[in-house]
Amino acid sequence: MRLLTLSLDALAALRDVTEGNGPDLAAAATIAELVGADSVRLGVAEEMGPVREADVRAVRRAAAALELRMAPVPALVKVALEAQPERLVLASEGRRGKVTSGPLDFRAWGTALPPVVRTLREAGLDVAVLVSPDLESVKAGHAADVTAVEFFTGALVDLPEAERRAGLERLGDAARLATKLRLSVGIGGGLGLRDLGTVLAAAPEIQRVAVGRSLIFRAILVGLDRAVRDFRERLG
Repeated sequence: MRLLTLSLDALAALRDVTEGNGPDLAAAATIAELVGADSVRLGVAEEMGPVREADVRAVRRAAAALELRMAPVPALVKVALEAQPERLVLASEGRRGKVTSGPLDFRAWGTALPPVVRTLREAGLDVAVLVSPDLESVKAGHAADVTAVEFFTGALVDLPEAERRAGLERLGDAARLATKLRLSVGIGGGLGLRDLGTVLAAAPEIQRVAVGRSLIFRAILVGLDRAVRDFRERLG
């Protein structure tokens, strides 16, 4: 059965917009797992916003399975080592004040990345990396000694139909290579109920799906319980 990860970043951003009167992230994490999410995720940035260190500590206490998405920088490595999440996803950091992030640029990090991965893995942490859905990114992730890749689908789901078909084929090829290299395969970025079936059909090897804003926005209309169940049903 595929695993469902719910990112709480949109709730943290909503709290900031409402000047602290938004939802409690720890309570949301507890409810999400009770109604069917396998894990919850927080995206942390060096500036610690909109997700704060206090949020990480609170959600760590409340959640059975916490994931952190972060850039591989020393300040955030320290946060991860203190929080001891069940899983880390290394990614590029989003623009200042934004909760979104993109695939990690392996060339930009160069030889600085492997020591970070080694430090995290020696601490017993499961380390994944957010990558573009292509063969070279899979090879780079494998060379970095991570345990999993998460394919960034944010650009794929917005492509015109003809380009989207080619993009789905690339995703399928990348997922097959990752599996061959014994990397766990996940997807995340821009995924809604409408897109999930098509994306999963293109890459049956996918084991984990991370969703955020689309599920949170649906929960505003139908409640968190129903929103989580709707996404779980699409995972197959």
